[in-house]
Formats: sequence, structure tokens, C-alpha cells
Amino acid sequence: MFLIVAKYLIPKGYRGMAVFPFVLMKYDFDKANTTFVNHEKIHLKQQLEMLILPFFIWYFLEYFIRLIQYKNKDLAYRNISFEREAYAKETDLNYLKNRQFYQFINYINLK
Repeated sequence: MFLIVAKYLIPKGYRGMAVFPFVLMKYDFDKANTTFVNHEKIHLKQQLEMLILPFFIWYFLEYFIRLIQYKNKDLAYRNISFEREAYAKETDLNYLKNRQFYQFINYINLK
């Protein structure tokens, strides 16, 4: 994992993003933010287990489905299964040590 400050690569309204093997972040101070880094590490693990490209295809497909469902960009983003898992477990710094494969499936909410 490589932590890289790339202010202009991060979309407006976001602080960072994971693109295996990099965690790109808008602000240098986020390197020391363990919750932020753990959230992005969860995404790196998700990307690895899905062999990277299928992760991004699923991510964007689910985002568009959620956008139709919620008609709100923020709600659509927050309800992507990958994001739901990462937000739910970002404060658990031991989560990745015990996480089983494809745990994001447990965060798919079709309601």
C-alpha cells in the first residue's frame, strides 16, 4: 500500500480513494488519520479479492443502480455495498486481520 497526496485527482466532495495498490488522498494530514486509512485499506482488500477490474465495474454499476433507487448522489454512494462495509468497519483497526472473503456481500441491501 502506498499513501499518496494527490489533491487534484480526488473528485470534489471526497477526501480520498483507493486504487490498488495506492491510497490517494486530498490532504497530507490524512496519512495519520487511522480511521481514514483503514477505510481505504478495506477497499484495497475488496479490490484484491475481486481481482481489481471487476471491483470497479461492480462499484460503478451498483452506484448507478443506487442513484436510480435513491435519486441522490450522496445516498447512492453511501449505500454501495463496498462503502457500507468500509464505513461500518473503518474504526475497527483489527477488522482486516479477521475479515473473511467477500464480506461486502453482507452489506448489499436491496430495499
